[in-house]
Amino acid sequence: MTDAHKAALAVGRDEGRAVRRYLEALEAHRPRPGRKRTLDTVHRQLTETLRQLETSTALERVHLLQRRIDLEQELGRMQRQSDVNLAELETTFVDALPGYSDRKHISYTAWREVGVPARVLRSAGISRSSTQ
Repeated sequence: MTDAHKAALAVGRDEGRAVRRYLEALEAHRPRPGRKRTLDTVHRQLTETLRQLETSTALERVHLLQRRIDLEQELGRMQRQSDVNLAELETTFVDALPGYSDRKHISYTAWREVGVPARVLRSAGISRSSTQ
């Protein structure tokens, strides 16, 4: 394998990683129906669940333990999402998108359908009239 080939593979991996991370962040930050859940709300529900565990019956206990597990997982997801710098991910996505999109033959329409904002595609030089 030549050095040029190795370099091309590395570029492809880097572009793919940038695209994947941005799309995952978009998905995680997509508005959901219903009332927005906050860290404070989840903490409060977790505290209440732990308090109820102290006086629960055996059957209630199994339900409350599952609720505690679910709330702890949700809390972990929320904390990881708050650590994400979407602007930084967007910048690397914009840099990687032209090469990735061309190499994988992904059109403007496909990017829009997955949720990439039009302004981001414009920044990357991907237009509606792109023949990809």
